Amino acid sequence: MTVTAAPEKAQPTFIRSDYIVLGGGAAAVLAAAVTHYAGAGNVLPFLCSAAAVTLLAALVGRSVEQLGDRFGPGATGVLQSALGNLPELFIALFALKAGLVGVVQAALVGSILANLLLVLGMCFLVGGLKHGTQKLDSARARQIIVLMVLSVAAMVIPSIAHYIHAPASRHESTFSMIVAGVLLLLFCLILPASLRRQSGEEASAPEESMHQEAPRWPIWLAVTLLAVAAVLAAFVSDWFVSALEPAMSSFGISDAFAGLVVVAIAGNAIENVVGIQLAAANRSEYAFSVVINSPLQIALVLAPLLVVLSKVFGFAALTLVFSPMLVVSLVIAVIITAFITFDGESDWIEGAALIALYVVIATVFWWG
Repeated sequence: MTVTAAPEKAQPTFIRSDYIVLGGGAAAVLAAAVTHYAGAGNVLPFLCSAAAVTLLAALVGRSVEQLGDRFGPGATGVLQSALGNLPELFIALFALKAGLVGVVQAALVGSILANLLLVLGMCFLVGGLKHGTQKLDSARARQIIVLMVLSVAAMVIPSIAHYIHAPASRHESTFSMIVAGVLLLLFCLILPASLRRQSGEEASAPEESMHQEAPRWPIWLAVTLLAVAAVLAAFVSDWFVSALEPAMSSFGISDAFAGLVVVAIAGNAIENVVGIQLAAANRSEYAFSVVINSPLQIALVLAPLLVVLSKVFGFAALTLVFSPMLVVSLVIAVIITAFITFDGESDWIEGAALIALYVVIATVFWWG
């Protein structure tokens, strides 16, 4: 008779980077709280809260990563992109509450630019220097990029209508709400297909899955840390926004630059780290998926959701009418990224070019 042993309760296993994220996150949140409530000048509260936002974003990413094998690759990819934008959602809501509409609009565009140019460029640069030309899976790259182009096109149409003085420009708020509803509906429609496609791709590449790290944390720990990070992110985002205006005055930073660069990079810490690590490990297709799904969800979900929530909560009204320079920068970034990735390959020269373009665009907004 065969006796089946009772399954042992999974025990958490921590590695050095886990301790850094957990310990550093706790210390940063404590420092942010102390400097916020103690009134420690204009700069220190901002730096502490920015560090706390970044480390909490890393904790969210680490928790989702540990849930990966349980929920499947498709669901995990969507979950990682969605929760990865959670700190930025909180920051944007508190900024709208404070009336910083220009900062929020710049942050939305800046998040897309940072991922398409800076983070993707760093992935191409690091991966290319270490492994040479890397494959992106041209079919998958084309699908994601085409959807990205279409989503951004819909996102900027209210701006175009405004600047050419179309009749719709007299109804900016209503038009923005309609576009937001259409984009959210589109996301709901493509979500099941995206999950099936990703699952199918994973099944067709068992050699890659064999190299994926097994989860070190039990489900209860990953879910608990995820919930704690989400709650703390709400508080820290409020402190971050409160410290943002005094810090901008101290550093002489414009609203546009603060949103486009500072808020965007702090709110996208997960993609900044995870994508580069994956590219360095020669998992270029996975790195491309992680990085590109974040701006896609910003265009399809985050920006439309903020338009709706600004109305629901009675905050400063957010519309999809962006400044001309933001629109031009966004269109250039999407077209260049589509052109570079359509061949399904990447190298370090393309990465360096994307980073250079990001630096030039960021410099333009330094003066406002």
